[in-house]
Amino acid sequence: MRYRISRHASREMERRSISGAIVDEVLDAPQQIVAERDALIACQSQVRFEDGRLFLVRVIVNPQFDPAVVVTVYRTSKVEKYWRVP
Repeated sequence: MRYRISRHASREMERRSISGAIVDEVLDAPQQIVAERDALIACQSQVRFEDGRLFLVRVIVNPQFDPAVVVTVYRTSKVEKYWRVP
């Protein structure tokens, strides 16, 4: 997916210690793509961080632009809250 990172998303990545490499990894091969409100999508994958803990990384994207715009990025330990089981 071609994308650009918004200023807000960039600040949140830094604040939340989520590297650009992790965002690239999630957007290149998301384990799931979930519809969100206002035509946004969440590309999400379970990622093991350097401390060994497993988090769900959610990259919220507005695909209506070319390139798509990353609106925000965050990680959560509440995988079951966001993970969609088919």
